[in-house]
Amino acid sequence: MRTAFLALALAGSLLMSPAGGAAQGPILIGEINSYSGIAAGFTQPYRQAVEMAVDEVNAGGGLLGRKVEVRFRDDKGNPAEAIKHAQELVTGERVNLLAGTYLSNVGLAVSDFAKQQKVLFVAAEPLSEALTWSQGHRYVFRVRPNTYTQGRVLAERAARLPYRKWAVIGPNYEYGRRAWETFWARLRELKPEVQVVGEHWPQLAKLEPGGYVTALLSQQPEAVYVSLFGSDWLAFAREAGKRGLFQKMFVVGILLGEPEYMDPLKLEAPEGMLVTGYPWYDIQTPAHQAFVTKFTQRTGRHPVMGALVGYVTFLSAFEAIRKAQDIDTERVVSAMESLRVATPIGPILFRPFDHQSTMGPWVGTTKLDPVRGGGIMTGWEYVPAEKVLPSDAEVRRMREAAQ
Repeated sequence: MRTAFLALALAGSLLMSPAGGAAQGPILIGEINSYSGIAAGFTQPYRQAVEMAVDEVNAGGGLLGRKVEVRFRDDKGNPAEAIKHAQELVTGERVNLLAGTYLSNVGLAVSDFAKQQKVLFVAAEPLSEALTWSQGHRYVFRVRPNTYTQGRVLAERAARLPYRKWAVIGPNYEYGRRAWETFWARLRELKPEVQVVGEHWPQLAKLEPGGYVTALLSQQPEAVYVSLFGSDWLAFAREAGKRGLFQKMFVVGILLGEPEYMDPLKLEAPEGMLVTGYPWYDIQTPAHQAFVTKFTQRTGRHPVMGALVGYVTFLSAFEAIRKAQDIDTERVVSAMESLRVATPIGPILFRPFDHQSTMGPWVGTTKLDPVRGGGIMTGWEYVPAEKVLPSDAEVRRMREAAQ
């Protein structure tokens, strides 16, 4: 009788233990992003692609024999709001890792929280170089090519052009400033004779375009660098288009070839800009075409950069857990260092020292396509980030200088 009782007790304990997969709950991921406000054109398709990735992994049996669930939270573009959600997700919901964020200042805040709490944070969109370099640490990884990568790619092409007198307009916060500083530093290395004739830093999501267009026209730069995005960019582009600015100066725009920022302008989209973006309509690899088909059938719309980033972010988290064969944070972090991930745009690698992925940017020139009813990228090239990223020694110097 005693032996039978012990056997039953042992069986029960196995069902309740971590090794008993059938008795375990889902793997939980806390997703914090700016689902309202200036970022909605990016983050709503991002969420749709995340949900698609989760449905796919669960249809295949989940991870480690467990379903995956995502707890979505809207940070409203506010670092304090993001930290509040992060705290609740980690201590209340007990998520296994954090992912997402859009604005650079929000991403940096969540990254600092992750460092203090020793929880994995897979940053999707925040582009500040500081995230993985001067403020990088063990628990943060970043998916997208940062301001350094995109800025240098644009500068190396701009340096081949005849323009010497430059102006800049961008949002007055971490991303806008760094996007310009990186571009300008590289352009001056390649073309020392360039000069700045005007700098304009409107408050994010508060741009009144008339005065800025007037100022740029009066300063008469030969070229202008634009790091505006979202509603700020749309308002500026429409006002600048009405007043002929795009015909009077050359424009270089970081991100401005992305469908999020081209599609809403329709046939008002400026032609001839040098941009980074996402030419989803021209990428013909089977894996990418399959992604486009799945996303379009699921949502009734074509993908934008937000959709691609959301999908790749969660593929990366899933692959790290598979490699670790565990959800223990330290083991998943170790697995993510040097992790290679198959994505719709080809394999990417998370660098072991700085945790920056080698996902690269597309760079090209904008053109109106009446058939599509708006702007597209033409003459584009995909630049793998490993061709541009600094060495481990350079990143180490950045971190030492920030201390």
